[in-house]
Amino acid sequence: MATYTSRTVVSTLHEWIVPAPDPRGACLGDLRSALAAAGVAYRVAHGLPDDAPLADDALRFRAHDDEIVISFTTEHDARAAEGSGR
Repeated sequence: MATYTSRTVVSTLHEWIVPAPDPRGACLGDLRSALAAAGVAYRVAHGLPDDAPLADDALRFRAHDDEIVISFTTEHDARAAEGSGR
């Protein structure tokens, strides 16, 4: 008789999009603001103190044609989310 378990994981992608229109691209102030907001959200999502340093791989940056996207992903057990009323 086979023995196994299963699970379903829900991934949530959190993104901050900074406009980077041609020909000049994104402004430093906009990038700093988005980075700060993403850092706060990352700490909240992972239960870290406000002053905790972020790991080098905590946030991802992707350049697109007319925007820069800062992101991180969280994962949760789907059954736990269903049971909590979310």
